[in-house]
Amino acid sequence: MATFEYSSLTASGRLMKGTIEAISPEQAHELLSQMNLTVNEISRAKHKKPKTAIGRSEFLLFNQQLASITKAGIPLERSLRELAKDASSASMRKLINDIADELDAGVSIDEAIEKRQKFFPPLYGRILEAGLKTGRLSEMLMTLNHHLEMNVQTRRIIFEALCYPAVVVAVTITIAVGIFLYIIPAFGEIFSDLGDGARLPFLTQFCLDTAKNIVPILIVAALVTACVVLLLMSLSLTPVGRRFRESIFLKIPILGKLHHRSALGRMAEAMAILVSAGCTMPQCLRLSSAAAGSEKLCFESDILACQVEQGANLMEAAYSSRMIPRLFLYSVQLGAQRNELQDNLHSLSDMYIRQGRTFQARLQVLLLPLMIVFLGMFVGTIVLAMFLPMVSIITAMM
Repeated sequence: MATFEYSSLTASGRLMKGTIEAISPEQAHELLSQMNLTVNEISRAKHKKPKTAIGRSEFLLFNQQLASITKAGIPLERSLRELAKDASSASMRKLINDIADELDAGVSIDEAIEKRQKFFPPLYGRILEAGLKTGRLSEMLMTLNHHLEMNVQTRRIIFEALCYPAVVVAVTITIAVGIFLYIIPAFGEIFSDLGDGARLPFLTQFCLDTAKNIVPILIVAALVTACVVLLLMSLSLTPVGRRFRESIFLKIPILGKLHHRSALGRMAEAMAILVSAGCTMPQCLRLSSAAAGSEKLCFESDILACQVEQGANLMEAAYSSRMIPRLFLYSVQLGAQRNELQDNLHSLSDMYIRQGRTFQARLQVLLLPLMIVFLGMFVGTIVLAMFLPMVSIITAMM
């Protein structure tokens, strides 16, 4: 099957452009004729290089501007044209104009976004569709912006928690390599002058042997690190592998809890948006877990959604869930019964984000003394190993 671009007229004489898949131009022409379209031009679509999603900050600005313009009552097509003029990059400008062109051609907004789902968050098309149907587009766009800002905030929490130990470890490794490359060999020359028969302490000899073989040791360490990175990358290729990798990460003290609470906070905020969009509970569970970015949440949420579709309530289905706390599901069920589901979900999101900040602060408080103690013990061991022979010589002379 090939993709063809076409330009045609509808029965009412409106110009319509788009793409269609067919074996040949003739078949494409026939398919369009069956759709009551008068074909003006048809040609094979040019191959385009795959593009990645737009930047978070760029999208947040675009979404906030779109919410403000639609709140003023300007039609969506015209709103997009105005936003394209103020876009900060040529790629963003082209993306917005392409969507506006499809809206002018009669394509619905959710279909236009779906064709470009790599550029936007997974919930965006559904949010726009629901907002247009309910007449609450501006309100829902602002809610989405709040959700995306919370996503950025929770990712920053995790990044800051991981960044500090990574820097300390890198500094420690740099100091260690410098000591073994430049300082210990100088002491080795001094010790060699003491005579071939001089017996060095075990710790001193171990440091000297390590310094002599530091280059092969670094090569082996680099190879081991590369193998670990490749293993983690291979695990990310399949859902089972991603769940296994996440299970290991969740077992790391404090860091695992930080990741868990942050994912639950994102899921709760996404569910609040989907509830306001009129989605059913199974849809909310599946889509919000996908927006949370956790493979284990996606797996368990899909099981929960299937049980709910079969007639079970959330608390009955909660016994099969380990990643999603019973408190989370109880609050969701209670909110649905009292017609306060959206407020409950926002409260859950705020609670889990606060817990994430607590674990981040605890991690930073513990890591600083631990890293200092580790670095002090390492340097102290090297100093002790280098001065032990001198202590032995001085003791013998006395």
